Amino acid sequence: MTLPSTMKAIQVSKFGGPEVLESIELPLPHPRAGQVLIKVEAIGLNFADMLNVAGRYFTQPPLPFVPGMEFSGTVAALGEGVTHLEIGQRVAALGGSGAFAEYATAHTAGLLPLPSSLSAREAAALPISYYTAYFALKTLGHAKAGETVLVQAAAGALGTASIQLAKQMGLKVIALASSESKLELTRSLGADVNLLNGRADLLEAVLETSGGEGVDIVLEVVGGEKFVQSVGMLRSQGRVMVIGSASGGTAHLDPLTLMGKNATVTGVWLTPLTGNADLMREAGEYLIPLLSSGKVKPQVGEIFTLENAGKAFEFMSSRASVGKIIIEP
Repeated sequence: MTLPSTMKAIQVSKFGGPEVLESIELPLPHPRAGQVLIKVEAIGLNFADMLNVAGRYFTQPPLPFVPGMEFSGTVAALGEGVTHLEIGQRVAALGGSGAFAEYATAHTAGLLPLPSSLSAREAAALPISYYTAYFALKTLGHAKAGETVLVQAAAGALGTASIQLAKQMGLKVIALASSESKLELTRSLGADVNLLNGRADLLEAVLETSGGEGVDIVLEVVGGEKFVQSVGMLRSQGRVMVIGSASGGTAHLDPLTLMGKNATVTGVWLTPLTGNADLMREAGEYLIPLLSSGKVKPQVGEIFTLENAGKAFEFMSSRASVGKIIIEP
């Protein structure tokens, strides 16, 4: 395969909002040992990407950098020691940055070989949302068939992944979303109870659906006072899985509330988990058959070109999106 010497990319030279995303021509990256070079076909946009560009994420690459944490494409070159992949093989990739470009490198540990049934866009919507949902529900949340899980922002990329995986695990799903049109999507994915998240009696409505006992698991992504409400929705020995805090608010929780319910609050951050080969293999072995059979399907939302990455950021900030926002080079 003949490769170009340069590529189109989006680079960030200072932290900020969409205005700091700069279209640029960069030298083609070269894969190091244990890495591959991938011709990017589709990029999944995540809230973490926006935090990264703003300089507010847990880890921060040095400036300047090319943002983008997940993408799909075809293997274009192999780094030293890579023998189990082939040039031209379709993969989805997880990485800390570098996806907002025509080519990107990725460590083989962060690659997922793709079933032929998935399009490039669907594949780009896969890694972060589905691995996070699996780890939150199964690995850290210890979900068991027959339990009830409440999914916040249920029409988003993580929410739609969580609904589908929860149903495959035999869980009852309560889906929260901000509009009736979004709840139509959550219903179509199999959510058992679908509630508007803005209703004044939300806590009472959730408790009513569980016979007054509360839910076993809450997938918490909003934060602030909603976090306190999430704890209030738990039954005895329930678990709140903190995956995000989109509101940016601060929560004030009396520890005795947890004690009274024998409840657990667990943080879920995907990045450190991807470094555990056993956990990644376990998750992949669970996910691939479901994806190959079509029992779960990544939900693709709005599509933007690489040059319009800033507009993609603005659209995500509007909270109007459903499924995964996709950027294509």
